[in-house]
Amino acid sequence: MDQEVKKLTRSRVDRKIAGVCGGLAEYLNVDPTVVRILFLIALICGSFGFWIYLIVWICAPEGQ
Repeated sequence: MDQEVKKLTRSRVDRKIAGVCGGLAEYLNVDPTVVRILFLIALICGSFGFWIYLIVWICAPEGQ
């Protein structure tokens, strides 16, 4: 059983600002546009979208 452990990292390839949405999309195996739209909706509906983005930006290492 050779299972590879997935780690959340910021994307170096698919990035607009810091690579958070691209890295999260890679981790969840979804389209990065969907993640960006969800962050935008969270930002508009309340400020928690900004704080989540900032925390992931600080905590997640940059991918390879």
